[in-house]
Amino acid sequence: MARLVLLHSPLLGPSSWAATAEALRLLGHVAETPAWPRLGGVKTDYYAILAAGLAERIAPGEAPVLVAHSGAGALLPALASRLAVPPAAAIFVDAILPHPGRSWFDTVPAAFRDQLRAGAADGWLPPWYAWWPPGALEQLVPDEAARDALIAELEPIPAAFFEEAAPDAPLRAPAAYLRLSGAYGAEADAAQHQGWPTKRLPLNHLAILTQPTAVAAALQGVARA
Repeated sequence: MARLVLLHSPLLGPSSWAATAEALRLLGHVAETPAWPRLGGVKTDYYAILAAGLAERIAPGEAPVLVAHSGAGALLPALASRLAVPPAAAIFVDAILPHPGRSWFDTVPAAFRDQLRAGAADGWLPPWYAWWPPGALEQLVPDEAARDALIAELEPIPAAFFEEAAPDAPLRAPAAYLRLSGAYGAEADAAQHQGWPTKRLPLNHLAILTQPTAVAAALQGVARA
């Protein structure tokens, strides 16, 4: 049995992990889904404030396995450095990798970065679901109730968050990578090149919500590796 702390993307909310958390509990693990502080309430020093805020929501106890989805990957080292008990391991799930000294915008294709910047109004980007073409979210999350719960947690995002350089906080824990979608193939390849245990599933980016049994089983295997 492991203690897994499931870190949602700061652009989403903890409900994105809820189904996988329950599937992990059925496998006998402890699974927690703490929420990052709301980005809308942070004005500067995003990495430090988000990491400090979430660290306060993780109770001391057994060393956790930190499991980061999507944009939470960049925040994982800063969070790990603030925990009272260092993490036993880290698993990146369809996540961006730590990028000290570079901003989130530095890690994405220029066309996508320019598209997002063009969509900003008064320093704010629209909520994550509004970034995609009509019908895209319905394809990823066909269940209406699950989709509504996901959308209810979303909010406009300060563009400054994407412009801030990640701190130089090394990750001092064994790490692994679980790829769910082809969009994160380069990250999975980079993780494998570093010698991390790496598993690839032919699912989609929000499979943590829509296919929790498969994701939970894969996480269990990767954690053991």
